[in-house]
Amino acid sequence: MAKPTINDVARVAGVSKKTVSRVINQSPLLNEATRARVEQVIADLGYVPDPQARALALRRNVAAPAAPPRDDEAVAPAPRTRLIALAYDSASAPLLADVQHGMLAALAGSDFALALCLAGAERDAEDQLRDFLERHRPAGVLLVPPLSEIRRLGKLCEELGCRCLALAAEDAGTDGQVVASSDREAAARAIDYLISLGHERIGMVTGPDDSRLAQQRELGYLDAMADHDLDRGPALIANGDHSFQSGFDAGQLLLEVSPRPTAIFAGNDEMAAGVLHAAAQKGIKVPEALSVVGFDDTPIAARLCPQLTTVRVPVAEMAEAAARQLIDSEQAEPQQRIFAPEFVARGSTGPCPT
Repeated sequence: MAKPTINDVARVAGVSKKTVSRVINQSPLLNEATRARVEQVIADLGYVPDPQARALALRRNVAAPAAPPRDDEAVAPAPRTRLIALAYDSASAPLLADVQHGMLAALAGSDFALALCLAGAERDAEDQLRDFLERHRPAGVLLVPPLSEIRRLGKLCEELGCRCLALAAEDAGTDGQVVASSDREAAARAIDYLISLGHERIGMVTGPDDSRLAQQRELGYLDAMADHDLDRGPALIANGDHSFQSGFDAGQLLLEVSPRPTAIFAGNDEMAAGVLHAAAQKGIKVPEALSVVGFDDTPIAARLCPQLTTVRVPVAEMAEAAARQLIDSEQAEPQQRIFAPEFVARGSTGPCPT
């Protein structure tokens, strides 16, 4: 028996071939009665669209403006697509590989695909995200730092009817549902480790003032230093912006302080790498004369010399959990999940010099 064709579907449903194509490609230019009738005929006949033809049709629909609806095809609200979006900006680069790995693991074997949305590079992040959501209508979106700290982006997703999750630090004040890591506690444990090695004069390179994630890591530093009644004055704290250059500049400042800190904790790995470079330029050996600790365990940490002691945030696991929540249509209200970072000791830390 010959396989049913699109012409067979159109004839039985009493519509045009173009209408059948619109149903197959989830076009918004259909009323629900027509859509339901055609879908029923497709099911009754067992018609299976040719994937190559469908892909070609989708490309044409993107390239050319949609034709105006016929009288029997009143415009209906566009349905959500089978896309899960990852929204990021250029500062997210160190995390992207792990985030994508985790999301793709969750989407494997499902009907969903991953779409990337770069926001904040040239235009305002809100405008870019709005344009993406209106054009592509994803089923859900995951915001990663630093976009996950912009509260209005989560509200924008809610206004447009798109499910949204954010990767953030626990207690970072992020609105809406988040998949979070306990960064404050992890930062305090990193300082406790340095103190266990005999370090008492410990400096810190903080992140941007407006970053709640950076604030949580700084609070962890302050918690641990206070618990041990150690100096945590302004001379031991230098500001950074999560970039290598800011870590280098902050390292230069901290290494000019007298007495010099014997250890420096940086709010992320990029800034820690900058501190290592500043120490090398001054001829200060690591870890013999200076211990350095970062945060995040991004790929750069294991590629430095010496390899960087850091705090591993389980970014891939967090992203996988977030993506699973976003594709779970039965779970209308995603629940916040907290992931515990792991301290990773490597070659950039050692006993306090005598």
